[in-house]
Amino acid sequence: MTDSTDARTATTDAWQPSTIELERRSFRRRQTGRSVLVSIASTLAIAALLVWALVGSPGWTRVVETFFDPQVAIASLPRVLEGFWLNIQVLFFASIGVVLVALLLATLRTLRGPVFFPLRALAAGYTDIFRGMPVLIVLYLVGFGLPGLDFFPRMPVAFWGTIALILTYSAYVSEVFRAGIEAVHPSQRLAARSLGLSHGQTMRRVVLPQALRKVTPALMNDFVAMQKDVGLISVLGAVDAVRAAQIETAHFFNFTPYVVAGLLFVLLAWPMIRFTDWVSARMRAREQVGSIV
Repeated sequence: MTDSTDARTATTDAWQPSTIELERRSFRRRQTGRSVLVSIASTLAIAALLVWALVGSPGWTRVVETFFDPQVAIASLPRVLEGFWLNIQVLFFASIGVVLVALLLATLRTLRGPVFFPLRALAAGYTDIFRGMPVLIVLYLVGFGLPGLDFFPRMPVAFWGTIALILTYSAYVSEVFRAGIEAVHPSQRLAARSLGLSHGQTMRRVVLPQALRKVTPALMNDFVAMQKDVGLISVLGAVDAVRAAQIETAHFFNFTPYVVAGLLFVLLAWPMIRFTDWVSARMRAREQVGSIV
């Protein structure tokens, strides 16, 4: 037994790729290097054309003075950063609220039985209304309508902006959750129930983990979209990055503060965008192992 094991080990250690395999690897390396060179050349060519078109335009000098003034950018940055911190706080609490409300809505829409029809209809009506209504209108209705009812104590406008974002994005995210839940094969539920798990335990321990794994890229895209829409709370009077940029623009009579605010939002969203692309590519590669030619 030991001799046969040693023989197999020696055979494995002595294995070398064939000449054909070495040629294939060399061909792949040449193709990869050629693709990289073509990509770099085409990118530089397009970038040069864009720079030539912009710099050569008649109004380029005036645009630079109006939108890309370094002194104005440095002077307005502290005020815009202060407002941007409010956007981050709203985004944090809105993200938590969206996940909780969306999970509740998705669970209600997946309930079976005629006794749960009112709950399913209520959840369906909620998603239909808030998916069809623009975020800006929801902000106005919530920010100026709910405080007028005098049911609540006086709250800052950022609070009402957070509520409006939760109402809107929970409708979108709940449909993503529902799609993931319905994508889980029914045999998973039947197997869990046969093991004695209740409906709630089946959803929490069997269905939801698989559903979240299936819809992770879509959820991340919704989160990226919400990162941009937090800037809309400025319409309620909140001094966030957008409103701070507006104030600084009026102060300097220059649009550079808007560019500063836009770059801050890009820096906020860029890590999540790249992470979303990485997760999507990783999941696609895992699902298509051996199928890509």
